[in-house]
Amino acid sequence: MNQVPVISSNPDVVRLLGDPLRAQIVRTLAGGPATTSHLVADTGAKQPNVSGHLKLLREAGVVTSESRGRFTHHRLVPGALQGAALHLADLAAQARANDEVVRTS
Repeated sequence: MNQVPVISSNPDVVRLLGDPLRAQIVRTLAGGPATTSHLVADTGAKQPNVSGHLKLLREAGVVTSESRGRFTHHRLVPGALQGAALHLADLAAQARANDEVVRTS
């Protein structure tokens, strides 16, 4: 059976951001690129934990990473967040439009 994905055809960005640490990492990266060390300092989380969350965010296309000398800088991919935001806005508009619709059967 062909099912329409709830949020996007990519891994569920909203579900990914449901994790408090991943959400904090994304909020931090919204302020600009940061190294893993910066993210560890900003979040207070352990480095392996931050690295694991960054891996998931990279796999989902939400974050990219670029080596610069000894450090790797991570940055958000705005389009990935925008796609999820637009889909959520469409769902909200659909819910608003159908707010008074009552199913009879």
